[in-house]
Amino acid sequence: MAYGLFAAAFFICLVLTPLVRKAALAKGWVAQPSEERWHKKPTALLGGIAIYAGISIPLFVLSDFYSIFSHMDRTAVVKLPASPEAAVWLGITGLFLLGLLDDFIKIKPHTKLMGQIVVASFIAFLGFRLHWFVSLTLDTLVTIVWIVGITNAFNLLDNMDGLCAGVGLVAALILAVLFFDHSGPLFFMTLVLAGSLAAFLVYNFNPASIFMGDSGSLSIGFFLSMLAMLYTQNGTGNRISAYAVPVMVLMVPVLDTTLVTLIRILSGRKASVGGRDHTSHRLVLMGLSERGAALFLYGIGAVSGLSAVFVDRSDTLTSPGVIIPLALSVMLMGIYLAQIRVYPEEEFSLLRGRVYTPILVELTYKRQLLLVVLDFGLIAFAYYVSYRLRFEGNAFLIYFKVFLRSLPAVIACKFLAFFAMGVYRGIWRYMGATDVYTYLKATAAGTVLSVTVVTFIYRFEDFSKGIFVIDWFLCTGLLLGTRGSFRLFRDTMRRKSMAGDAVIIYGAGRGGEILLREILNNDALNVKPVGFIDDDALKAGRKLQGYPILGSFADLETLVEKHPVGGLLVSFTEADPARMEAVKTFCKARGLFLKRFSVQLEDVPLPADERQPTVPSA
Repeated sequence: MAYGLFAAAFFICLVLTPLVRKAALAKGWVAQPSEERWHKKPTALLGGIAIYAGISIPLFVLSDFYSIFSHMDRTAVVKLPASPEAAVWLGITGLFLLGLLDDFIKIKPHTKLMGQIVVASFIAFLGFRLHWFVSLTLDTLVTIVWIVGITNAFNLLDNMDGLCAGVGLVAALILAVLFFDHSGPLFFMTLVLAGSLAAFLVYNFNPASIFMGDSGSLSIGFFLSMLAMLYTQNGTGNRISAYAVPVMVLMVPVLDTTLVTLIRILSGRKASVGGRDHTSHRLVLMGLSERGAALFLYGIGAVSGLSAVFVDRSDTLTSPGVIIPLALSVMLMGIYLAQIRVYPEEEFSLLRGRVYTPILVELTYKRQLLLVVLDFGLIAFAYYVSYRLRFEGNAFLIYFKVFLRSLPAVIACKFLAFFAMGVYRGIWRYMGATDVYTYLKATAAGTVLSVTVVTFIYRFEDFSKGIFVIDWFLCTGLLLGTRGSFRLFRDTMRRKSMAGDAVIIYGAGRGGEILLREILNNDALNVKPVGFIDDDALKAGRKLQGYPILGSFADLETLVEKHPVGGLLVSFTEADPARMEAVKTFCKARGLFLKRFSVQLEDVPLPADERQPTVPSA
């Protein structure tokens, strides 16, 4: 039956999508290219009709609508629990019609929001809740917010070819794995959604021949919000998984919505107004193709979803070992992507009275606060994982109390050592060998201080020396990894987004390395290195700072034909005059510009002292 439902949904959507596309093109229902849209040619709309049909027809067969009427009947002595299939069918139908109306006449955002709240409230009225809170009032309100939030998150995610459908398909497949052993009906529902999305993705993946529109994105978002909520309602997994799994399965839309909303608010823009500032757009600005950006986010969704499966299958003591690293990774990814400039500097700002302060400058001043918060999680996580690696099974349960008792002391000792050693006095984006040495000293001092304090307070009873050795390795690795990742991301982003004239650098020595660093950090130079040439034949085929050494000056003729460069940069100051004349002649003959890099100190004339020395009179 399961495979039949998947096949039915897939076949219905696969057949209907080209029919809908043909009708949309004939009627002129197309999305025109604009500044806020990513596509470059008119594309058919209303693909959501095919998605809805692929979902609703099989789901209608599965639904028990009598349970809905029984639940609403005041006179009924025995009220049947509402069928999740029927509830989802009614909700998705309502949101499909709402989205279809928006696709045709563009209703106002607040009107669309009210419609979503009505549907979410109806679902809560039928008795479906997240079960995150003991208070029924609070849990009901959070349930409505959850349904509306995830529904809108997928609506916002529909900003690039194949992104919304692909991310939804990944989430549906993960949920199918979660429901496989727990609930047959819910497993069938996920397959219906997966089948319809897989078929639509055939036409919607880049380059898309049809868009789903709001009628499709709202339907997908609502369906997945319900499935994630039904996961918590059916009591699958452990207590931690009830909170973590729904968010982990839907990590991509949650991250995208959070990032876009926060940055738009900080930029003084309306969160409801579209723009090219989504996660996918920022990945393209980094240098990925549109397909690459979509596939990258599919991968993020798959990794986060598989982590959710692990959490579902694990106990409450093992789950944090996956949840914490995933949360830290996603937070760092959000920080990285937020640094990519999409808005003009003067627009990307915080409002302080009547003065606008650029948010990038604001974050620069407060970056150490961010690092302190990050280190708090890293220290606790490293210490926890040390116990998990050192002890197994019942032994960990025994020593877990020791971990909890000593954790505050270890955190305090590590922070004192970090502060004393100057960890928070460096500039993370320019981290070098000296900073690495500082971090090594800081983590070593933190470990020694922790052992000293634990020995003084607890006489080192019930503690293991191996714990602190493992903790030092983990804490050092995490500290260096997070700091290094900032620089790595900044360097990678800069290399992929460089613009200007392509150039070859002549000289792969110390001067060439300094010149390359200056090019990577100075936008005003407006050049893009292709690689190096050097007269030392032993350097050919190697790389300097990631750029290849393409050959020697003798190979320049071939290299210029292979790489369409605009000029040549000489990185050394002293050279054989005959060789320099040959370089000049070569560049002149081929219309290339020639520039020489130099670093020098110049005397700056100081203002004369206006106070003249007084001459004593005779």
